[in-house]
Amino acid sequence: MAKLNIPVGVSDFAELRSNGYYYVDKSGLIREMLTSSAAKVTLITRPRRFGKTLGMSMLENFFNIRKNSEKLFENLEISGNRELCDQWMNQWPVIFFSLKDIDGLDFQSAYDRLVVQLSNLCKMHVYLLQSEAIDPDDKKVFLELKAGTASEAQVGFSLNTLMRMMESYYRKPVILLLDEYDVPLAKALEREYYDQMVIFIRNLFEYALKTNDSLKFAVLTGCMRISKESIFTGLNNLKVLSIADVQFDEYFGFTDEEVREMLEYYELSDHYEDIREWYDGYQFGKAEVYCPWDVINYVDTLRADPLAEPKNYWSNTSSNEAVKRFIRESDKVTLRREIERLVAGEVIEKEIHQELTYKEMYDSIDNLWSVLFTTGYLTQRGRAAGDTFQLVIPNMEIRKIF
Repeated sequence: MAKLNIPVGVSDFAELRSNGYYYVDKSGLIREMLTSSAAKVTLITRPRRFGKTLGMSMLENFFNIRKNSEKLFENLEISGNRELCDQWMNQWPVIFFSLKDIDGLDFQSAYDRLVVQLSNLCKMHVYLLQSEAIDPDDKKVFLELKAGTASEAQVGFSLNTLMRMMESYYRKPVILLLDEYDVPLAKALEREYYDQMVIFIRNLFEYALKTNDSLKFAVLTGCMRISKESIFTGLNNLKVLSIADVQFDEYFGFTDEEVREMLEYYELSDHYEDIREWYDGYQFGKAEVYCPWDVINYVDTLRADPLAEPKNYWSNTSSNEAVKRFIRESDKVTLRREIERLVAGEVIEKEIHQELTYKEMYDSIDNLWSVLFTTGYLTQRGRAAGDTFQLVIPNMEIRKIF
């Protein structure tokens, strides 16, 4: 019997579930989010390639009132909770907006890309123009956003405006899902227009997330936990769940059991030890997880070539700038010894500052330790003592980078 396809690069939940791809069931995230998190705004930070976008796509398909997702969630964990499904599945207006492509050589070019993305978002909701329940002035702004001719002030208010229109149409508040929220700031720092982008993103988020009566709740994902004072000023309803937190710890990344099941399904269990050595070793909260991008890619490679050796997949999707800067500082004797100890598999004890601005990331070696931890180049062992963490290199792949 033919095996399910390996979902290399597939981050759309509906596509994955509809087109015969192997899926590791993470729908328990929905239950935990609805039953244990009372926050109005939740920020989930994880390193890149750990399934954040797929998780957000799953949430969008579950909640979106414009979809019929019963079949997509058939036989998944959440489908066994009929009470939650009846109350929440396809019952709420949803905005799913990704900021991962907001990039440019200068602020204007990045801003122009955002305007295009917002125009595409409006085109998905043109049905709102047919409703008499929506304020004519909002319709006028909507048309300008759709045409890409709105003022910068209107673009800053864009998510707020769209949510207000959707609430008027559906008579229900809106669930807002913002994926890769920190990418525009990371790109702006590289291109040296950070201050302009911070001001704009702060306004966009403030109007969407703060004292917005049209907001049911919001979920944001990203790699870094950006200082509240940087872009979340005055937002008192924000709950941050980082890689150090127990809540949601197993829903981004593959657990050992999930990896064993995948290898057994594809008759590749003989490669378990190699996969564990190369791609396991991350500790999020209390959960030990594998990098899903690595596991999926290596399993896909093994299906074509059973003799293929493990290699770097995750590290090849980035410039690894944090490690490069870290190594450049290693002329200090103490730091060089600490790096050598890490490469040898030893544990280093460091104070970690999880809440930084992008501008502060490379200000000091102390901050670099924090960046390496939050972005997945180092991971923790055991429980932290306040802000003091026991740090190690998680696996062979990352050791090769160092």
